[in-house]
Amino acid sequence: MKYTTEIIVEVPIETFIKKFDSAENMKHWQRGLVSVEHVSGDPGQLGAKMKLNYKLDKREFTLLETITHRNLPHEFHGTYTMKGIHNTQENYFKSTDEGYTKWTSVSDFMPLNFTMRIMTYLMPKAFKKQSLKYMKDFKNFVEKGISVSNA
Repeated sequence: MKYTTEIIVEVPIETFIKKFDSAENMKHWQRGLVSVEHVSGDPGQLGAKMKLNYKLDKREFTLLETITHRNLPHEFHGTYTMKGIHNTQENYFKSTDEGYTKWTSVSDFMPLNFTMRIMTYLMPKAFKKQSLKYMKDFKNFVEKGISVSNA
């Protein structure tokens, strides 16, 4: 299941990337993020892996992020794997004529088991809605300093 989401963040691309390219900032725009654990590679660089631990309501899960392409300030791609699903995400950043940043994200979710196959088939809009929510939370964090973190 592949889809694209876009948002305009009203800050220059340099400010955008500084906030985006920080594991410490992730808790401010990724709801439910409890901790980030470096696994291997040079943190934030091509090939690096880290565990992202989440708790949403009573559900806990871990994503394994692998950075697959890094050409900042223009592109950042990664894979995100958890039990039952593999997600490839390509992020593109572009300066607008107004001096803002246009963020385009191309997500491709590949179910790895029957349950996730059913979910991606029956609820594709829920995945896109969640992706856009993270983008809006990032926008609010960068533009207004609003954090989704409970910590």
